[in-house]
Amino acid sequence: MTPLLELSFATTQLGQQYFGPFNLQVARGERIAILGPSGAGKSTLLKLMARELHPQAGQVAFSGRPLAQWPLAELARRRAVLPQGSNVAFGLQCELVIGLGRVARLVDPQLGQIVQDAATLAHAAHLLGRRLDTLSGGEQARVQLARIFAQMWDVHDGLILVDEPLAALDPGLQFDLLDSLQQFCAARGHAVVAILHDINHALLGFERLLLVRSGQLVADIASDAGAVPALAALYGIALTTATSSDGDVCVIPARSAVRRAA
Repeated sequence: MTPLLELSFATTQLGQQYFGPFNLQVARGERIAILGPSGAGKSTLLKLMARELHPQAGQVAFSGRPLAQWPLAELARRRAVLPQGSNVAFGLQCELVIGLGRVARLVDPQLGQIVQDAATLAHAAHLLGRRLDTLSGGEQARVQLARIFAQMWDVHDGLILVDEPLAALDPGLQFDLLDSLQQFCAARGHAVVAILHDINHALLGFERLLLVRSGQLVADIASDAGAVPALAALYGIALTTATSSDGDVCVIPARSAVRRAA
């Protein structure tokens, strides 16, 4: 089966640093987390996937077609992107911001209901009617996630790319929205690729991990207990493993002897 997204020796350069070559495939319905230290190249990799950056060498293909050849309106109906710290339409009311996810559709008779349902799924229904710039960072993050839900609400086998979608949220909401994202994508066959900093969120909510360091993809591994040594090496920390009563693997980080000595 043709991959939903494929990077073949995709390489780019920002300043003096090279990123890649990246070789990977994303299948329909996959849940993938990108992890790595700050400045490792996680956002650069996501931007290559999103067509925000064009590869200087190699190729990125979406659904078997070079990503650069997709008309933007057609791409918007198959792929949604939530960048970190998104400030789209900062002074608009929340329902208008959520509705921006639907702008690629010339006729959209279900717009109002989809906006309401997307807000509910993102735990943001109580924010409708307020202006985005009156909200806290966590509230804004929920509205922006609702915009992504609205964009991909009535399509299947699409791709969602998100950069730190849980960063501004309290722990309870982090798990609620992680569940919402999983349920939303599973019901529609969407693949999701998310940049995360929380190792436990990656282990609990995703099935595959892309580990990035110094602009390189250093590992592409399953999200399970077997990933813990690679994660410890990636961050230069010691990780203690625990298993919950539900069988979920969690880790407890600690500074390694090498970091204490440094």
